[in-house]
Amino acid sequence: MSAQDDSHLKRASDLHRRTLVIDTHCDTTQRLLDPNWDFAARHDAGHVDLPRLMEGGVDAAFFAVWAKGPTSLGEGPAAARRQIELIHELGEAFPERLAIVRTADEIRAAAAEGRFAILVAIEGGYLIDDSLDVLREFHRLGATYLTLTHAFHTNWADSSGIEKSLEPRHGGLSDFGKEVIHELNRLGVMVDVSHSSDQTVRDVLETSSAPVIATHSSCRTVAPHLRNLSDELMRAIAEAGGVIQINFAASFIDSTFPKIPWKDVQRWFDAGLQGGPLTDHVTPLSVLADHVEHAIRLVGPDHVGIGSDFDGVPQLPEDMEDCSKLPNLTAELLRRGLSEADLTPVLGANVLRVMDECRRIADDHDDT
Repeated sequence: MSAQDDSHLKRASDLHRRTLVIDTHCDTTQRLLDPNWDFAARHDAGHVDLPRLMEGGVDAAFFAVWAKGPTSLGEGPAAARRQIELIHELGEAFPERLAIVRTADEIRAAAAEGRFAILVAIEGGYLIDDSLDVLREFHRLGATYLTLTHAFHTNWADSSGIEKSLEPRHGGLSDFGKEVIHELNRLGVMVDVSHSSDQTVRDVLETSSAPVIATHSSCRTVAPHLRNLSDELMRAIAEAGGVIQINFAASFIDSTFPKIPWKDVQRWFDAGLQGGPLTDHVTPLSVLADHVEHAIRLVGPDHVGIGSDFDGVPQLPEDMEDCSKLPNLTAELLRRGLSEADLTPVLGANVLRVMDECRRIADDHDDT
């Protein structure tokens, strides 16, 4: 490492200490299903635990509630309830170090108290069993956003797919899908368009009265993966006040990455997120920085954020092997000439703004 690079890393680490750093998508919830796994201990496997979050200067993370789908009736809500319960139990186990929160103000308060903030996120609209009542239940239990789809279409929204392109089923959102968006707006739960098809994203933007987020999506112009967003959609999300949170998955961001069958990724999950990378291909950190920089240049620093997909993908870029390495990305962006003023909103303030706005709109619904 050159002296210049070292100075950039020091500036990055200092910036992480001075500002709120928020990751909008971690799949660490799946690790909580193992009763022998200790969130408070430092681990060699996986990407997230409390010691490494502290090393990376991370203040808050959204923990995704996910279950392999499609699910049968009742299976999705049951799996989600159990995972939400585990997140709350985690907070109860370490009350002086953790806070389970649901609002932007509660994130700010937790940071002021020196506690790491965890938020509940629902990844996959199929988990609500096509029921607004289940959606309302998840909101009562603390859900802060709903990812509308995952790797497959739901009964009311089309997915982008992950491994292969999918034939449209609804042509975007169905009528019930639009009801889901209206209810999310009424509840103050953020709408997440990651994993959604292009037309679903367009329909969401036309339907939603609140800004939307893509909690873990990258840039199709930089790497033409199904999971990435086009410049058109990124501009539209930003124009509506939303945020694109950049995904770190090597297979999504690196156009030269070898194809990994989805079944192998599923086996990695089934093995408890254990083991090393699935290929020996090395994705440089510069590739991830290319996505962040492209997004910032395209839509401005007020509409870009971080949604790592830690503990949800088997391979990450070099020098971004876990959450402790997050300052390396910030250092690379500083090296490229982006300012601390540019990066402060990207690191966390942007998602706080969207949370505040969604809450304000929900309050307006209550007043009418």
